Amino acid sequence: MSDLTKIRQELNAIDQEIIQLLNRRAELSLEVGKIKDKEDDIIFKPFREREILNRLVAQNPGPLPKEHLIAIYREILSSSRRLQRPQDVLFLGPEGTFCHLAGLEYLGQSVNFIPKRNIEGVFQGVIDGEGELGIIPLENSLQGSVGQSLDLFLRYNVFIHAELYYRITHTLVSIEQDIDKINIIYSHPIALEQCGAWLKLNLPKATLIPVESTAEAARRAKITPQTAAIGNRKLANIFSLNVLATHIEDLPDNWTRFLIISAHPSEKEGKEKTSILFILADQPGALSRVLQIFAEAKINLKKLESRPLPEEKWRYVFFADLECDLNKKEYQSLIAELKKNCYLLKVLGSYPKGDHLNARI
Repeated sequence: MSDLTKIRQELNAIDQEIIQLLNRRAELSLEVGKIKDKEDDIIFKPFREREILNRLVAQNPGPLPKEHLIAIYREILSSSRRLQRPQDVLFLGPEGTFCHLAGLEYLGQSVNFIPKRNIEGVFQGVIDGEGELGIIPLENSLQGSVGQSLDLFLRYNVFIHAELYYRITHTLVSIEQDIDKINIIYSHPIALEQCGAWLKLNLPKATLIPVESTAEAARRAKITPQTAAIGNRKLANIFSLNVLATHIEDLPDNWTRFLIISAHPSEKEGKEKTSILFILADQPGALSRVLQIFAEAKINLKKLESRPLPEEKWRYVFFADLECDLNKKEYQSLIAELKKNCYLLKVLGSYPKGDHLNARI
């Protein structure tokens, strides 16, 4: 018997053990689902899942890379959630957008992803119970905040359960195999802007046509000769396109922060960040007093941004990220003090610090 045959036999035996253990884990997940059904509890537990991943990474002796272990277990956790209860998740569509791809990498393949035409559709669908969770873009490290998402938190009573950071990297895809044949390039306006210098250098004569999403760009490139689309490399697999160039973005360290929202608040302990929005009382020093409340409590503000209040001219709503779990009892007096100094205070949710999903492939 050759060494290769012996190794394959051992691999087969290990695979059999893995199957048995995965099925035992699935049985336990079903039991967890029954308990959660009785308690009317939400299935998605981001802090618990991160605890599992961190523990496994710490226990991993190698040579299996950390990234591979995490990817495998994200799918195991996705399957476990599906066994407990089928989970519908709304996202800014269509299929193949960065929002969709970030959701797939973070929540796994066992989730039922439902595309919505716009960000408000995600908010409305979550409120209407069309999906247990929704995924929305909040801000980009280069372009700044998505104003519509911030505005919709004022209009819809939803709660943040998790955040994730997804690396944005761009690829040129086409049905053509020769880049010299490309005359037209489709993509989202922001993607075109982010690849502007590369396009001027490599395809200076190509016509740039902005469309509503990178996925729509790939769909058009699929049916139109001598055209290409800019978007995530995974679009090539989704739409059966050829990859003509990779990493064509002008600035490589580009991340988008996504939020996972629900119509129900998350569990109340173990969180590291809290997002709030507030409207100040119309009096001198109001913002200074609010900031002083946080400073005296030694709470670090990770983000503070103002948006025009739609109903009233020259008034603003503030969106803030705090580095604390504002749901803890120790902050009850702080919340009461904030309410005294604000016309409106809304706690959007407390959640774990987000994972950075490295999509630079």
